Amino acid sequence: MIREHFAALSDAATRTGAAAPKISQWGRHLAAVLDGGGRLLACGNGGSAAEAQHLTGELVGRFRRERTPFSAIALHADTSALTAIGNDYGENELFARQVRAHGRRGDVLVSLSTSGTSANVVAAAKAAQDLGVTTWALTGPSPNPLAALCDDAIPVEAASTATVQEVHLALVHTLCACVDEALGVPT
Repeated sequence: MIREHFAALSDAATRTGAAAPKISQWGRHLAAVLDGGGRLLACGNGGSAAEAQHLTGELVGRFRRERTPFSAIALHADTSALTAIGNDYGENELFARQVRAHGRRGDVLVSLSTSGTSANVVAAAKAAQDLGVTTWALTGPSPNPLAALCDDAIPVEAASTATVQEVHLALVHTLCACVDEALGVPT
């Protein structure tokens, strides 16, 4: 079982490696947004929420080296807002309402979904687009509604949710490295 898991991960990582130019482009764009006072919003459910929070933590804190902290918000992390929104508006509005509150034209939303079908994540991407927020998705296999809706997406072609999430973490780290590189942060 361990060998099969690592073989699937290796295969998915190799195929996703073709997205290197895209993640580099995302890094340059995000660096310009953050350095100009914009913000990153990130959302996902379950393990994807953990990946979203990992991304925002790297940007508010640091990735490898010291640099300016940036505005980055994991939309699931404010439990009071999340539970109030869920109670008052329903789970499909969990992230979309926060996007409307925090998102500004020119900001970036990174949406993570292993299925690409999570209704609340898709609703957040739609709300972001309505505001002029750039929308990027990290998803599982395509086609899927989230990848189709967003301005750009990197689908991970893997059968296992765990494998998709593991590749998403590598993409999160690569995006942070590309942001730092674009900002001239020493490696």
